[in-house]
Amino acid sequence: MTASPALLHTVKTAYARYEREAGQFLREYTAAGHTVFCGAGCFGCCNMPIRLSLAEAALIASVLTPEELRRVEKHAHKVLHNARTAPDEDEYVRRHRSKVGYCPLLGPDGACTRYDVRPTRCRDTFSAMSAVYCQEGTWEGMNKAERREYQREVRRTPGTDNETHFIAPLEEMSEPIWNECSRAMRREWKLEAWGDFWVLTTLAANPAFMAAIERGDRGAALKEARRAGLEHPEVLEFA
Repeated sequence: MTASPALLHTVKTAYARYEREAGQFLREYTAAGHTVFCGAGCFGCCNMPIRLSLAEAALIASVLTPEELRRVEKHAHKVLHNARTAPDEDEYVRRHRSKVGYCPLLGPDGACTRYDVRPTRCRDTFSAMSAVYCQEGTWEGMNKAERREYQREVRRTPGTDNETHFIAPLEEMSEPIWNECSRAMRREWKLEAWGDFWVLTTLAANPAFMAAIERGDRGAALKEARRAGLEHPEVLEFA
């Protein structure tokens, strides 16, 4: 059982609207003389934890091949192990980047092979400073003087939130996508499910899990997630 065409259409429409608005922002940003340090084959951020809605995960699962789904499921179990063993959120993120590793949907050239259906968080993450700052270990490898200089540079760079080098307005502009997904899940399933990209994509391809979701039965859905070895509050939650 899969999500309805209406729900998938809602996600696609929200994505398309964001791409138009973000594209306009980026054209104006670069026309004003500012630089975006992201491009094809840049994958420094692609080992970060990614949160998404089950509506988005259902869209992704609907286009993946059986081999892609196997790779995503293998990655999801690595995510689960990290969630169960990391002592705190900071360590969870560090291990995700250093041990869970890069998204299994990256191609050999570092490009996303499912770019058209990538999650919201993958869409709205753009760097206003050198992409080296997106790579795992860069911040940890800086000394105090280098960190102070980084923070000064962030504050001097237009478009940041004065804390990190990412372009903040693009993140803010993506919030309507999640609002649309929230409403669509409520309409379709009478519940909302949120969590880890790879865990939810794997569960979205699981007929028993999705049958429980279709019934609005979160207890049964949790049972199916547990049966699949993919249940943990860090990576799957209901609202």
